[in-house]
Amino acid sequence: MTSNVSPDSYSRKIALLVLSRVPGLGPARINAIIRHIGCSSSLFNARADDLAQVPGIGAKLAESIARFFHGSRDLEEAKKAADRQLSLLERYDAALITTDDPLYPPLLKEIYDPPPYLFVRGTIEVAQNPCLAVVGTRKASQYGRKAVEHICGKLVTEGFTIVSGLAYGIDMAAHKTALEHNGKTIAFLAGGVDNPHTDPAGKLWPQIIEQGALISEEWIGSSITPSKFPKRNRLIAGISMGTVIVESDKQGGSLITASYALDQNREVFAVPGSIFSQTSAGTNALIEKGHAKPVAGADDIIAEFSTLPPGRLVKETVEKKNPAVTTKEKNVLGHLDEEPVHIDSLAEKTAMDPSDLLVHLFELELKNLIEQQPGQMFRKKS
Repeated sequence: MTSNVSPDSYSRKIALLVLSRVPGLGPARINAIIRHIGCSSSLFNARADDLAQVPGIGAKLAESIARFFHGSRDLEEAKKAADRQLSLLERYDAALITTDDPLYPPLLKEIYDPPPYLFVRGTIEVAQNPCLAVVGTRKASQYGRKAVEHICGKLVTEGFTIVSGLAYGIDMAAHKTALEHNGKTIAFLAGGVDNPHTDPAGKLWPQIIEQGALISEEWIGSSITPSKFPKRNRLIAGISMGTVIVESDKQGGSLITASYALDQNREVFAVPGSIFSQTSAGTNALIEKGHAKPVAGADDIIAEFSTLPPGRLVKETVEKKNPAVTTKEKNVLGHLDEEPVHIDSLAEKTAMDPSDLLVHLFELELKNLIEQQPGQMFRKKS
C-alpha cells in the first residue's frame, strides 16, 4: 500500500483501476457497476447473476466480467498493475482523484460517462472555478493566435480557468496566454500525465502544474493512440461551461470537442474567420448552422453567461431541410437505421478510423440527419 492513503481509499482506487482493465468496460459501465454493487475489494466476489442486474451490462458481458473476477490469474495481474500505478503517483508528484472525492470537477461529474478516476499533476482545485475550453487547429495562423491572446487574456482576469489539450497551435496559445496573465489553466492529455509529449522540453507544462493542472484518465506510462484523442476531447468539453473554437477546418479535431459540448448541453462559441481561410472553414460553418455563437472577444462570452438562468446552460440548434451529404457521410448513413448502433460497430461496418468517423457523425448531427444516444450509440432520424 502506498503511503498516506487510507485502507478504504486504497481499496476503492485499486477496484476502480482493476475495473478499467476488464475487457468491455468503459467509464459509463464502470460507474454503473459501482453504483449498483459498490467499490471495494468485495466487488470481486460478484457473480454473473449480480452483474447482469447492472444497467448496460447484460448476461453475456456479465459472464465475461465474472470470469475475469474469479480467474485468479487475470485478477491478480490486474491488482498488481493497479498497485504499480498507485506507487508511481509519488514519483510524478501526482494524485488519483475519484468521483467520490470533493475535489472531483463538478461539471465533469454531470456528463454521461465521467471518468471514474483522474490522474492529476498540479492543483485540481482550479477546476472549481468557472472553466472555459479554448481549442482549435494545430496549424494556427497569426490571426488565430492573436484571437486567443485577445480572448484568453481577458477571461483569466475575470476569474475563468482556461482548459485545452496542450496540442500544437491554438491549444498551446491558450495555455501560454493564461500563464502569461497569471491565470489558471488545465491541460487534458491523451496519454499519461508523465508524458506531455507535445512539450518535451518543458516550456509550458511545468508552469501549468504550478498554476493549474495536467489531467488524464489514461494510466501513467500508457501509449498514445489516435482513439484516445476523441476520448480526451469529451473531458475538455465536459469540465467546461462552454467551448470556444478558434480556427478549425471542416475535419478538425476541435469540431469533435464542439460536438461533445453540444451533447453535454454546454455553450459553444466560435471566432469568425476569413471566407478564404481553410483554417476558418469549420468555425464559420458552426456559426452558419447555428451551432456556435460568434464571438469577437471575451466580453461576448462573459455577457452570454450572465444572461443564462442559474445552473442552466442553453443549447441552441438550427435545423435545415435536405442538407448536402458527402460521399463518406452517405457511407455512414447507409449503415444506420432507427435502431441505435454503437460507434465501434459502425467503425467496423464503414471501415473508418474511429476518430475520422466521429467527425462525419458530428457533421451528420449538425445536418439533423442522425442523433447520438447515451453510450456512444447513434441512430438515423426518421
